[in-house]
Amino acid sequence: MTVDTILHRLHENGRSRANVPAYYIRTRDHWVPTTWKEYLEEVRQAAKALVALGFEKGQGVCILGFNRPEWSILDLGGLLAGGHATGIYTSNSPQEAQYIVHHSEATFVLVENEAQWQKINEVREQLPKLKHVILMKGANVDDELVLDWESFMAVGNDVSDEEIDKRLNSLEPGQLAQLIYTSGTTGPPKGVMLSHNNIAWTAKMAIDLLGITASDYTVSYLPLSHIAEQMFTIHAAITAVYQVYYAQFPPAEHLNNNFKEVQPTLVFGVPRVWERFCDGVKASMAEATGAKAKIANWALGVGAEAAKLTHQGKEPTGLLKIQHNLAEKLVFSKVKEGLGLNRAKFCITAAAPISPDIIKFFNSVNIPMFELYGQSEDCGPTTTNLPHANKVGTVGRKMPGSQVLLDEDGEIMVEGPHVFQGYFKDPAATEAALYGGRLHSGDLGQFDEDGYLTIVGRKKEIIITSGGKNIAPKNIEAALKNIPLVSQAVVIGEKRRYITALITLDPVSTTQFANKNNITGTVHDDPKLIAFMQKNIDEKVNPLFARVEQVRDFRILPRDFTVEEGELTPTLKIKRRIINEHFEGEIESMYEGG
Repeated sequence: MTVDTILHRLHENGRSRANVPAYYIRTRDHWVPTTWKEYLEEVRQAAKALVALGFEKGQGVCILGFNRPEWSILDLGGLLAGGHATGIYTSNSPQEAQYIVHHSEATFVLVENEAQWQKINEVREQLPKLKHVILMKGANVDDELVLDWESFMAVGNDVSDEEIDKRLNSLEPGQLAQLIYTSGTTGPPKGVMLSHNNIAWTAKMAIDLLGITASDYTVSYLPLSHIAEQMFTIHAAITAVYQVYYAQFPPAEHLNNNFKEVQPTLVFGVPRVWERFCDGVKASMAEATGAKAKIANWALGVGAEAAKLTHQGKEPTGLLKIQHNLAEKLVFSKVKEGLGLNRAKFCITAAAPISPDIIKFFNSVNIPMFELYGQSEDCGPTTTNLPHANKVGTVGRKMPGSQVLLDEDGEIMVEGPHVFQGYFKDPAATEAALYGGRLHSGDLGQFDEDGYLTIVGRKKEIIITSGGKNIAPKNIEAALKNIPLVSQAVVIGEKRRYITALITLDPVSTTQFANKNNITGTVHDDPKLIAFMQKNIDEKVNPLFARVEQVRDFRILPRDFTVEEGELTPTLKIKRRIINEHFEGEIESMYEGG
């Protein structure tokens, strides 16, 4: 039987597309390509080096660093050598890194730089199985445990090609390939076990469904420890033979320029990224006056009408087509040029809920954005919209070859070749998530008559008020985030008499508000801002919900939630427990005398 894994596909690319660029890195003044043949040779050499250093089948490697070719090379090298690979978020603390390295039974760790090395060095006595730490290019550490990249790769020179071919041919579809550690919003992270077949099937299904081809290309910038970025950067790229451009670090400084230079056709972003893009464009548009402002508003209206057709797989015709072409020339092309999205064909948002208004805005400026839903436990995708089948406000329809069902309580259940094998060394958690032949996601959903899924909330996040009412905070928080100026919103109400909210502010739009209203001191507690927020909650949020779900009080916080303070996961999901602890005083003040 012929085995089809990502490694087998990489070998085929190295043979059939030997001189075609596989990935690019940015040097001082231009992008430098590496061919598929060279990429394959790098992965094979990394596998040889691991074997030479005593790496055995079934062992693991961990990677701690920003997106670099070395990240992908060691990941694939570990798989080719017969083991599994695990990513660690660069924002993780030394103790969090120690937990993942130790729990995953990794014998080798690749680190990006001296700062990430110090995390491992601090906990090295708690890592009895660790054999070596490898440095990415450019890093320098003087320690007997450490090998620089060039020295590590050279170690494999005496290992034969036959040994690597033997390990390649011994790979089995059900063999563990990747461990994806959950963000740990409610406790220690769990290691999601993904097999070679899980990954290979998902990558092939996704590119076929979306119509991604070898002519597409993407910029890799979100954490590779996350299954979605890993899929787009490594597994789908190898499967579709498209090109990957590794973003410069830090992306906050370089991403916009990288996008403008590369003009990616395939763009993946978490909601917070799209929200920032949207805020920037809207802020720029808000500065327009007179005729320019009228043209911009007219163009957005035309774009919104055209998007209604493209969402159904239709194209504008007649007068609307003429207007849309003119709007493209006058407005849309300039917006896309500013974002570096002139050639974008697939702009995907996933990993957390997003306001439908964000998607509608991008669609209205002719940027083909759509929402995908999934989890690490099914390799990333459960359902998805498509550019030609896009029902904004839903997360789309099930992936071909899978089943998505609802349990009696509305919990989303998934069946298919992409469903994971279980949680590493955690049979209790595995049994709780995998039973009846299905993945029980923990998310609550509902289908419409066309098979489009809407996420209602999380089972564990359901708020039960002191009156016994069950309330899903997600939709209330999404409505609050639609208010201009709002960055984040967290609904409070567990075992309370009524619903309240903590609100943080977007700095760009808040500065504009302060200037417009002559606010010179702190903004978050200014009476004008509080009155503005109350008016929007009364008129735009509360009317959307039943009385018991309406926001009765709120507090505007002096700062946004951050990863550094532990209030957001590395993928920017909110950690409710931590936020409740950090802002206990503000919360209690909303219930005094209540």
